[in-house]
Amino acid sequence: MAESKSALLAKTVQKHAGRAKEKLLQNLGKVDRTLDDIFEEHLQNFNRQHQQATRLQKEFNNYIRCIRAVQTASKSLMEAITEVYESGWSGHDLLYVQSQNMEMLWQDFSHKLGDQVLIPLNTYTNQFPEVRKKIEKRGRKLVDYDGQRHSFQNLQANAAKRRDDVKVTKGREQLEEAKRTYEVLNSELHDELPALFDSRVFFYVNNLQTLFAAEQLFHSESSKVFAELEAITDKLGTDCQRGSYTKRAVGNNISPSSPTSKTNTLNTHNGNAASPTSTVQRATLAGLPPGTLYRVRATYRYTREDSDELSFEVGDIIRVVEYDDPEEQEEGWLMGIKESTNEKGMFPANFTRPI
Repeated sequence: MAESKSALLAKTVQKHAGRAKEKLLQNLGKVDRTLDDIFEEHLQNFNRQHQQATRLQKEFNNYIRCIRAVQTASKSLMEAITEVYESGWSGHDLLYVQSQNMEMLWQDFSHKLGDQVLIPLNTYTNQFPEVRKKIEKRGRKLVDYDGQRHSFQNLQANAAKRRDDVKVTKGREQLEEAKRTYEVLNSELHDELPALFDSRVFFYVNNLQTLFAAEQLFHSESSKVFAELEAITDKLGTDCQRGSYTKRAVGNNISPSSPTSKTNTLNTHNGNAASPTSTVQRATLAGLPPGTLYRVRATYRYTREDSDELSFEVGDIIRVVEYDDPEEQEEGWLMGIKESTNEKGMFPANFTRPI
């Protein structure tokens, strides 16, 4: 076994030395080399195809890393937006739903890019190293063939003088074996290289179509989500302009206590409040619906205690109207219609202010 390994090692060293010598002689122009212009053209195409695929793979890996980073950033941003968008604001639940939709769109987009674009691209690119090994092996076998060819030529020249037919016969067998090994690899690569080169068109069509379709779907659907989010904030802006979310001054930050009677409400919280008649005189009458005396905005929250009363939140707008029976009117109480629900009822005047 030791002799076998030693003999194998010696044979390998001899082979490498023979190739190095043959290449040196070829580079110095001392001996000729076998040329194959068609193969050289295939090799140029292969090198260019490999370089382009490797660059695309590198850039797409970088792109998908950035996409996943933005996906994470988008999730964090939407969580922060959902946090600052208070539960009492209009559209709070819708905003949360849309933020979840946005997260699912990112997940689907990232998944498609990874599974349907990157994995096929990696598979396509992984072909090239194996083909490269075969090309390099073909190059080594070509050097071996040229070396055997030159050795046989020298052997024939010397054998003619010495009439050594045994060496000539052995040299011819070695030449034929080297030629056969080279030609098998060469023939396979003459088929494989142009086939691989031609496959690039079909691959890129499918790969890029998948990429662009995923991009188009993601941006189309995400634009719908952002349109909904914009509509939600537009509604909030409208409500804010109407005073629905106006914060009370610090001095008035304590809500009036719930009244025990309609008269107590006025006396306790609005001792100096203007009467309904004087309030009407301070309010504008322009553009109000028929029957409306004026409009007021709630400055405190009020929960009704009787069925004929009106409940409202801070910021609600109420249209003040005449009592159906003027004799039912109590001092400090008004009759009104809440604009958001069209509910009608009595409410304490000192919980509101004219607008």
